[in-house]
Amino acid sequence: MAWRWRAITAARDLEDWFDAFRFEAKRRYGLLGRFEVLPYRGHGTDRRLFLRGRVLEEIGISRSMHDDTVWENLRNMVRRFASDEIAGARVRATFGGSEADAVADDEGFFDISLDLTALPDAAESWHEVELELLHPDSPGGGTVRSTGHVLVPARARFAVISDLDDTVVHSGATNVMKMVWIVVRHNAHTRLPFPGVSAFYEALRQGPEDGLENPIFYVSSSPWNLYDLLEDFLDVHGLPAGPLFLKDWSPTTLGKHHDHKLGIIRTLLETYPDLPFVLIGDSGEKDPEIYRQAVAEHPGRIEAIYIRDVTSDERDAEVGKISAEVEQMGTTMVAVPDSSAAAEHAASIGLISPEALARVRARLAASS
Repeated sequence: MAWRWRAITAARDLEDWFDAFRFEAKRRYGLLGRFEVLPYRGHGTDRRLFLRGRVLEEIGISRSMHDDTVWENLRNMVRRFASDEIAGARVRATFGGSEADAVADDEGFFDISLDLTALPDAAESWHEVELELLHPDSPGGGTVRSTGHVLVPARARFAVISDLDDTVVHSGATNVMKMVWIVVRHNAHTRLPFPGVSAFYEALRQGPEDGLENPIFYVSSSPWNLYDLLEDFLDVHGLPAGPLFLKDWSPTTLGKHHDHKLGIIRTLLETYPDLPFVLIGDSGEKDPEIYRQAVAEHPGRIEAIYIRDVTSDERDAEVGKISAEVEQMGTTMVAVPDSSAAAEHAASIGLISPEALARVRARLAASS
C-alpha cells in the first residue's frame, strides 16, 4: 500500500502548494479581504478549557432564512468551500486571568488548551473565551477579535455523544451523491430533524430530575466548512447546544470515519472520568461497530446505546448480533424505529423523566 500513501501525500502537498500560491497572489495584488477568527464550541473541566477554531479570510456567508432559494443555498455552500485559510496565524485566548497562544496549521485550524487555577463561576455550564488574532495583521488594519463558548458540565449525571447524519437529521450518508445533493439544496431551516428528536435530546439534557444539565456532544464526519450550517441547524430546531466535532476533509483524512468517531469518544471519556455516557447513532454506517468497541475499551462507562434503524433486514440482523455482544459486556444497545421508542427505554432505566417521555410522544404524534 506504499503507492497509495505516496499518492495521498502527493495530493496533500499539491493542495498545500496551491493554497499558498493563491494566498500569495491575492496578497501581492491587494485582493485579500479582512481576516476573521472563527471559534467552534469547545468543552472543558474546572481545570482546563479546550477550544478549536480557524483563521480565514472573510467569505461573506449570509445568514440562512427559511425562504432562501436553492441558488442562495448553493452560493453559500460554494463560499464555505472556497474559503482561504490563514496558515501559521497566531491566536491568543483569554479567560479570566488565564491566557494561551496557539499557531494555526496549514489549513488555518488552531487548538487552544487553557489551564485554570479555578473556574470563576462553577455553577454555569457555558463560559466565554476571548480570542484575538496576533499575527498576521488583517488587511485594512484593526484588531481582529471574537468570542468562543466552552461547555463545562456543572450539574451532570451523565453525558451524551450523538452522531448527526441519519441520526438527528436525514442525510443519506450511505449514498455520497444523495448526501451531497441534500446538503447543497437545503439550509439550517429547510433541513428538518427526525420527528421527536429535539424533545428527546432536551429530555436527556434535563435528565430525570430538576436541576440537572447533562452535556450533549455531537460528532459528524462532515467537514469543518459546514460548521456554521450545523450549529445553526441545532439552534433553529431547538436541539440542545453542544460542542460539534467535525473533520478536516483532506486527502490524508478522507474515509477515516471509524478512527475519527472512536477517537472523539475516547477523548471525551478520558476528559470526564466520573461521568457515564449514553451513545446515539444509526445503523446506516458503522456506529454499532464503533460503539461496541467503545464499550469493550471502557467497561462500565457506557450506560446505554440507541441506534436509529435506517437500513434493511440484512443490516438489522448484523446490528442484532452486535447488540447481543454488547449485552454480554454489560451495556444495552437498543435498535429503535423512532425517538419515542428510544425515549421509552430511556425512561425505563431512569435517564429521563416520565413527563419528558410524554412530551416526546406528543411531539412525535403532532408531526405524523
